[in-house]
Amino acid sequence: MSCVQEVLIIKYGEIALRGKNRHIYENMLLDSIRKNLAQAQCGDFYVRKEQGRFVVEWNGEVEFARIMPHITCIFGITSACIGIKLADQSMEAIQAAALAYARQHCPTPATFKVDTRRANKQYPLRSDEISAQVGGFLLDNMEGLKVNLSAPDFTLKIEIRSFAYIYSPKSEVKGPGGLPPGSAGKGVLLLSGGIDSPVAGYLAAKRGIDLVAAYFHSPPYTSERAKEKVIDLARRLSHFTGKIRLIVIPFTDIQLKLVERTPPEKITILLKRAMLRISGQIAQQEKALALITGDSVGQVASQTLHSLYAMTGATEMPIIRPLACFDKHEIVTIAQNIDTFPISIRPYDDCCTLFLPKHPETKPKLSIIQSVEGNVDNLGELIEQAIADAEVIEF
Repeated sequence: MSCVQEVLIIKYGEIALRGKNRHIYENMLLDSIRKNLAQAQCGDFYVRKEQGRFVVEWNGEVEFARIMPHITCIFGITSACIGIKLADQSMEAIQAAALAYARQHCPTPATFKVDTRRANKQYPLRSDEISAQVGGFLLDNMEGLKVNLSAPDFTLKIEIRSFAYIYSPKSEVKGPGGLPPGSAGKGVLLLSGGIDSPVAGYLAAKRGIDLVAAYFHSPPYTSERAKEKVIDLARRLSHFTGKIRLIVIPFTDIQLKLVERTPPEKITILLKRAMLRISGQIAQQEKALALITGDSVGQVASQTLHSLYAMTGATEMPIIRPLACFDKHEIVTIAQNIDTFPISIRPYDDCCTLFLPKHPETKPKLSIIQSVEGNVDNLGELIEQAIADAEVIEF
């Protein structure tokens, strides 16, 4: 292997703050990196764990532009950049490599600075001494450079670890941050074909929650294209989570029963309570610890605080609402950034929108909702049958 090698330097954020459990999170992130690189068919690679970094090395050439999207989508990663690794950590080797790198990446004339981090405290020079010696060498050997420590045009990063690494922040591609997939346990996402629930799933997954998605399908009132839309949304979410189980629950009989036996203004709340009951039972089957919904306080009638309170008791599972305090513009922006928005706006209605009353109740009372629900005969049996007839799709 040559003394100077082009590598991919991967950084992570809050994982570094984990105390004695840090290695668990690091290993989970390492598994995700290896899995994504293998799926990308990027050749013979090796992932090295450094303090606060992962470094990917290849035997032979690699297309970094093709590989980068497979890395920067992984939760837990804050950024990734192309850099060089030096087996020889002598000052002469570092200076020569820094000069070659600067000549390739720093257009002149320009202001610059050298920023060094010495993680290996056994190295004989301090960080500021390394920066001074490398910076002076660049000034002596490149025309058109001037030092600017506060706002330089170009920053040369040097990290002294098991090896020496050189890169520039300008080559860094941001990642999503957060926690590694699955590190926080499992949750059931109530996934509709709308804009909000996929974003809620994305944000929950960013906090390390392993997603199982539950979709409520009501043929013939909802079409197969509505189902395909949700399948595509689940597939898109799997790009970030690495995997996802989509459980399609037949909801027609339950919906018709509730529409037939309950006041129209209360139907939306009762439908959502039925969905929560079903999702809670699915969560128990899946050994999940919480439900996740796309509720945003006050966005629609069924999401007022009174309506959300009226959901109480539908399930014993904790309900996580990542979008509770987001407005619609904020939600749409995230949906556009993660590419779920073009799927969500396809013109195929889900089961919730088809039976909306003209004047839905905005301040339902929990006691009345529970009383009305209790008078619906065979509701429990219909729920059990829907769970038994559910279809599972793996991504």
